[in-house]
This record gives sequence, C-alpha cells and structure tokens, in this order.
Amino acid sequence: MNDTTIAREKLAADFQAVMGDIDSLMTATTNRAEGEVTALRTRIQDRLDTAKRRVIDAEHHAVDRAKRVAGVTNDYVHGHPWQAIGAAAALGLAIGVLIGRR
Repeated sequence: MNDTTIAREKLAADFQAVMGDIDSLMTATTNRAEGEVTALRTRIQDRLDTAKRRVIDAEHHAVDRAKRVAGVTNDYVHGHPWQAIGAAAALGLAIGVLIGRR
C-alpha cells in the first residue's frame, strides 16, 4: 500500500467520523441540553480541522513527489537526449496510428 492510498483511507475515515458527529449533533439539538450540543460542535470542529490538515499534507506530499519525478525526468532527458527523442517519436507514432484507425 502506497502513501497516497493510506492518506486517502485516513481522509475517508475522518470524513466518516465527521459525518457521524454531524448526525449526532442533529439528534442532540432536538433532544439534549445546550452543554452537550456545545461539546459536539467542538468535537466536529476539531475533526474538521484535522481533516483539513491531512488534505493539506496530502497535497504538499503530492506536489513534492511530482517535483521529484519532474526533476528525475529532466535529468534523464538532458543526459540521454536521443533516447528521449526516440521514445517521444515512438509514442507519437503509436498515438497517430490509434487515432488514424477511428
């Protein structure tokens, strides 16, 4: 399991927890005292903050990973220009053949 999958699962779990808390809040607002409603709102806000932090962390991780991949690709193309041109030409030919069949 890669980091993206783990982050996605954690985010989904956080979302489910928030949804459960919202459901509890809706029930509590009709049947409970004001103190319990305040506690539920605080818990929901905490979970939302946690979910936001995880989304931001996942975004930063994805951007950093994309930058690393772009850097490695750039280094390879500069180190092996003719191989890169050949690969691009082969890919272009394959796409042209596929489009031409339609």
